[in-house]
Amino acid sequence: MTGRHRVTLIPGDGIGPEVSSAARLVLDTAVPGIGWVERVAGSAALAEHGDLLPEETLESIRSSRVALKGPITTPVGSGFRSINVALRQGLDLFAAVRPARSWPGVPTRHEHVDLVVVRENTEDLYQGIEFAAGSPEAEALREELHTLAGLEIRPDAGVTVKPISVAGTRRIVRFAFEYAKANHRARITLGHKAGIMPTSDGLFLRTARDEQIDRGEVAFEDMQIDHLTARLVRDPGRFDVLLLPNLYGDILSDLCAGLVGGLGLIPGANIGWEYAVLEPVHGSAPDIAGSGVANPIAMILSGAMMLRHLGALHGAAAIDGAVETVLAEGRVRTPDLGGSSSTVAVAEAIAQALTA
Repeated sequence: MTGRHRVTLIPGDGIGPEVSSAARLVLDTAVPGIGWVERVAGSAALAEHGDLLPEETLESIRSSRVALKGPITTPVGSGFRSINVALRQGLDLFAAVRPARSWPGVPTRHEHVDLVVVRENTEDLYQGIEFAAGSPEAEALREELHTLAGLEIRPDAGVTVKPISVAGTRRIVRFAFEYAKANHRARITLGHKAGIMPTSDGLFLRTARDEQIDRGEVAFEDMQIDHLTARLVRDPGRFDVLLLPNLYGDILSDLCAGLVGGLGLIPGANIGWEYAVLEPVHGSAPDIAGSGVANPIAMILSGAMMLRHLGALHGAAAIDGAVETVLAEGRVRTPDLGGSSSTVAVAEAIAQALTA
């Protein structure tokens, strides 16, 4: 792969620059010669460009076709749109892949957990179709719903619309089965609440059941999301790939992180037909930003997923092995995993394990 690939690096904000620098150290050790193109998004972009997601950042991703992104803060309740949602919708990154596995040296309630959440990434409640309480738009919507279907919505209610389409469901179902076959996974479990929401979750379920695709030897089942959540915390080893609409996928991927030691160990990929943005699942943790103790492993593992996406399988496997070695030894780990090491120390230990 040396010298053949350009990657857009978006450090992010909060702890993003720290974990991004750590990941770059490890990736450059594993696969020298990656052409990094650094671009900004989030608070740094707002200060420099007056925009949380500058067009030049999007253009860089379109040019390189792959990006590695650190976490970015979205101000809560301030009217700013999530940068992550904007990236996924702007680049049509319709599939989120979030693996969660047990690691040696990380004590957890359950052993031998090996799950992958495949999440539809562009529809559902995260599509951003919202009407603020008391707004003229919300009032017009209330009147229209009353006229069309006799439905009554309280005048002080905010409304979020939940669109799930046949086309959007078909492509995430196809993606999930292709992923399962390529990665030797045995079963896909679809989570839903079709009994309560037959026109959205029900459509998701019916389309997945009926889609005529090559499923290989991969088994398929569905489960109500509340039942699935209860089973997951009791017996995670019973599950393999979880196929979920957008909101459920976001929530359950964090639950899966809790099963294996926390968000500091969970990488993520956002993938479309043309582009891919790799990023850790955790947030920007502004409370510890600059203190040098953020866990970089999720960002490093996201880098390994990026290498797999680019076809650098040997480098990706080497990074996974080096992370496993460092965690198993237990000498170098950040405070979230019970240690006292710095972000840089963890990255250096993983890089050293790569060259040992």
